Amino acid sequence: MQERAARTRRTVLEAAAEEFAEHGYEGASLQGVAWRAATSIGALTFHFRNKTALAEEVRAIGAARFSRCVDELVPSTDPLRELRVLIGALARVAREDSFVRAARRLEANAPEDVPPLAETWLPVLRALLDRAHGARRLRPGVAPEEAVAMLAHFAEGAMAANGTTREVVWDSVWDVVLHGLAACGPGPGAAPPDLAATGPGGA
Repeated sequence: MQERAARTRRTVLEAAAEEFAEHGYEGASLQGVAWRAATSIGALTFHFRNKTALAEEVRAIGAARFSRCVDELVPSTDPLRELRVLIGALARVAREDSFVRAARRLEANAPEDVPPLAETWLPVLRALLDRAHGARRLRPGVAPEEAVAMLAHFAEGAMAANGTTREVVWDSVWDVVLHGLAACGPGPGAAPPDLAATGPGGA
């Protein structure tokens, strides 16, 4: 009995992630979740008393997966290359994981004490740019704080992109961005930026 209940709960959560990712909080419905999960409203509300409780659980799972994606990134000796890998990883998990997509859409309805998803990756991005600045990997005149603002918008766009735009355009855009950020020559002990490394659009 417990195993069946746990299986139903997982199925409901997976269905809810798809529902919230597609429709957001306001547009999602418990009926839609029940239909996706091929279960009854009674079975759904046995595990989650209302839509808010269900959304909070989906958002928490998505935030944890998003954080794990960032934590699992392999460090690189070149901070600019690591920036590219970071944004690529963010874009992929936002595209491929329905819980992450749902968490992003549910942010507008999250309680005030819940930290925004950007707090998962923005400090990492900022630290990488500080490293690049310290290693003289940034083009003269590029201030790290200005680069943070630009790349934060770039990352959000990469996470929101889909289809042909995601796979073709964003990778080319990243090459332009990296060219604009990077110093003409590598700093002491640094490798030149790898323009062919993994970008936001692909593996």
